[in-house]
Amino acid sequence: MNSQYAINNGREVISGRTASAVLGVLFFILATALGAYVKIPVPGSPVPITLQTFFVILSAAVLGHKLGAFSQFGYVMLGAAGFPLFQGNYYSPAYLLGPTGGYLIGFIFAAWFIGHILDADTPGILKTATSFIIGCIIIYAFGIIWLIYLYRMTLIKAISIGALPFIPGDAVKISLAVIIYSSLAKRARAVFPRCQ
Repeated sequence: MNSQYAINNGREVISGRTASAVLGVLFFILATALGAYVKIPVPGSPVPITLQTFFVILSAAVLGHKLGAFSQFGYVMLGAAGFPLFQGNYYSPAYLLGPTGGYLIGFIFAAWFIGHILDADTPGILKTATSFIIGCIIIYAFGIIWLIYLYRMTLIKAISIGALPFIPGDAVKISLAVIIYSSLAKRARAVFPRCQ
């Protein structure tokens, strides 16, 4: 009787974790998509300021490196498949060949990196903030490399239009993300157990 209860209880735990994982991934796919629609054009740059990086770094911190990266991969793939998740009215693989394509790919790698750093133990504010900053740098790096390739521009020019305009806004987003994650880190780690 006890063994049967343990088996059933174990199944319920696994089922509950699976449901939580699915809901968490879907939430951050939708959140990242909504973040794309909150945009501010940057004069002289083909890339606008959006809220997406805020949700990218939070997805990694809350879900962990595997689910966080998967949520961003899902966002990119669903948008490329035709779902209205990207900014504007473009929903196709061709969107990834546009000026923001590098940043979108960077979302996946940034989420993996941030989650990987924060998965090891319950992080303090400094470690959390540092991982978020590096995650944003990873996004910048992918975006800058793609701008250089796409527009045949110099590294300095790509940095000036593809990174520098976003630093003040990302500093604010990182600060807010640190505050939010610090308040729910323990709960997040209980709901989304870290997979090493």
